[in-house]
Amino acid sequence: MITSKLTSKAQTTIPQAVRKHLGLQEGDLLGFAIEGERVLLCKPSPPAVDDQALLAEWESEADRRSYDGL
Repeated sequence: MITSKLTSKAQTTIPQAVRKHLGLQEGDLLGFAIEGERVLLCKPSPPAVDDQALLAEWESEADRRSYDGL
């Protein structure tokens, strides 16, 4: 088991072996999942973008008039 010490400010260093295994880089988000007495650490997948939802945001009549001819 790989261990890491918690500081007085509740911070820790993620050991190099874990960073390498997860492909973590500076600025990456971390995911935590609580499962009973265990906590899983993971690199979350980027959220899927729903292209249809994004397009629907710009499909009002006012938008069509504003952008007509551009």
